[in-house]
Order: sequence, then C-alpha cells, then structure tokens
Amino acid sequence: MVREISAGGVVVRSRAGVWWIAVIEPAGAPGRAKDQSQAAATKAEPVFALPKGLVDPGEKPLETALREVYEETGVTAELITKLGDIKYVYTRAWGDGQRVFKIVSFYLMRYRSGRIDEIAPEMRIEVAKAHWIPLSDAPQLLAYKGEKQMSQRALEYMEKHAQP
Repeated sequence: MVREISAGGVVVRSRAGVWWIAVIEPAGAPGRAKDQSQAAATKAEPVFALPKGLVDPGEKPLETALREVYEETGVTAELITKLGDIKYVYTRAWGDGQRVFKIVSFYLMRYRSGRIDEIAPEMRIEVAKAHWIPLSDAPQLLAYKGEKQMSQRALEYMEKHAQP
C-alpha cells in the first residue's frame, strides 16, 4: 500500500471577542445538500475543509503546514501547538486507483498577517475560496470527520488556554 504524509493548520484569530478559524472550499467540491429531497431544489451548502497538503522532500511537517496555510488561505500564522494526527485509507480516484494509507499532522496556529482568500491564481485549481468561520461552529461545518475532531481539539485548547 502506498503511504502519503501531509500536514495542515488550524488557524485561529480573535475578532470582537470570538475565535474564528480559517477554512477553504476545495475547488471542484460539489457541495452538500441538507437532504437528498432538497438537493435539486436548493443550492447545496459549501464544503469546508482545513488547509493541508503533502510534505515535500526535505520539508518538516510544520513547515508544510505553514506553507499550505499561506498558499491555500493567503494568511500567515505561527505555531501554538500540535493538535494531533489523522490516519485513514483511501482509494485514488485518479491515475492508478491504488489504495493509500495517509497520515495528516495538524497544528494549531495563531493568525499573524494577510488577507483571507488573497491567494495566487494558480492555487484556484485547488481552492475555490477561503473564509473565516466561528471556531465554535467548525466541528459542525467542516466536511471531514478527522478535521471536525481537530477543530474540536482546537476549540477545547483555546477555551482552556487563551483569551479572545
């Protein structure tokens, strides 16, 4: 089985006493209908995900996470702490169709600078849009189980350790 190692960031920012998190809408993601009967009649909800990507040769996972956050959201951030790893298996929908064992390391980061969604045009093949959403809503709004868990860990950490 092929192995892939990726890293990503949970970037938080305080505005008006509320913690916000940077998320992306992956390009080409079809969206989620609230239920199947409404799918054709109403616009589907956007798919929200955390910024992440493959660790390049010679790169450390934290370096990857910081790079991916900037490339996919347009913001720079600094490390607060490592949140944990997500491990799963998927089958490639392209190319060889191989099964892949994937590990994604996620880091909690604090926003430093930049404007959300100001990304390079070539990144639009990966990212349709980047947004700030309330951190408290992220466990419900993120599309993927492991990312929901990472945002919940971030929320718990921020509630314990930081003031907005």
